[in-house]
Amino acid sequence: MARSKALPTTYREFWPYYLQEHSAVNTRRLHYLGSTLSLCIFAVAAALGRPSLLAIGLLAGYGPAWVGHYFVECNRPATFKFPFWSLISDFRMWACWLLGTINTELAKASVSQPAVATLS
Repeated sequence: MARSKALPTTYREFWPYYLQEHSAVNTRRLHYLGSTLSLCIFAVAAALGRPSLLAIGLLAGYGPAWVGHYFVECNRPATFKFPFWSLISDFRMWACWLLGTINTELAKASVSQPAVATLS
């Protein structure tokens, strides 16, 4: 799919851009893994009162996602140019996956992707 060269200036423009930067299903899977791991580690850190675990949670979240970008998607993570919108979108994409709406969101963003099960 041809990607627009103009960078988004609003979050409304950013969301489709973000999904286009995550067009490979394995990139999205690595993001889902990272988001789930980071939330679990953050919960454990809160439950145990161990703020030192927060750094591990960040690493667990970003590590798999960046592997997906560099080795699967072969692009640069949007985090570097749009850190706040990317963080929001990581969890928005994760929530769409959990709710079974990710394929609808991908279609709205004109992301061509193979037919996959809801939790893919």
